[in-house]
Amino acid sequence: MSKIWIIPDIHGCVATLEMLMAQQIKPNKSDRLIFLGDYIDRGPDSKGVIDFIMQMQAEGYNITALKGNHEDSCVKAWEADKNRKSFLSMRTKSSLQKEWEHFGGVETLKSFGVTWPSKIPDNYIRWMQSLKNYEESEKFIAVHAGLNFDAEDPFSDVRYMLWSREFVVQPEKINNKILIHGHVPVNLELIDMAIRNPHSDFIDLDNGIYMSHKAGYGSLVALETTRMEYKVQTVVDEVLYDKPF
Repeated sequence: MSKIWIIPDIHGCVATLEMLMAQQIKPNKSDRLIFLGDYIDRGPDSKGVIDFIMQMQAEGYNITALKGNHEDSCVKAWEADKNRKSFLSMRTKSSLQKEWEHFGGVETLKSFGVTWPSKIPDNYIRWMQSLKNYEESEKFIAVHAGLNFDAEDPFSDVRYMLWSREFVVQPEKINNKILIHGHVPVNLELIDMAIRNPHSDFIDLDNGIYMSHKAGYGSLVALETTRMEYKVQTVVDEVLYDKPF
């Protein structure tokens, strides 16, 4: 029987992702792998994470990759840098680059061996631009951050899908499906409770992979939705980024 795996924020921790795949998920090409975004920033090898997922796609694995707010910020910093003019022959950072670097973009630039976002190879930017905002199945809605249930159509607010931190699910607006998301780190106890609760209307899978200094955090979680079972891989990458969000 094919499985459906949902994997949240990886944040440049490619060694942890590789270990989760090789030792715990062990996917077949008939399985579905849904990634919830935030492949980049904070961890040591954002480029490596994208390379790993791109390679799986090239090998024919059934992958749906969603966009996170970190990919959105990277693309916007890249666009701003592409269009930025120098001042008195001096190159300066755009406000969008400064903002992106503040919450992890510096680590992404280092992984590509560049200083300026515009130097990130175009194929990586095109890949980030092409990412979907949400995925819907018979039983669930997968999205990076959440949905705007105050809107008549919750799927009309793209920014909310990428950036929201608070929402109250109105099940009737999503056909009584479970909303599965990442973006906001929660501890493993809360993740376990949400998965085990048959009445949960949403499940946050983000365990703050880069927060290994905090009890109950610092792992990459993968949820298998046909059996509602999950795997936990403790971070093995060296992450020096310690800001909370």
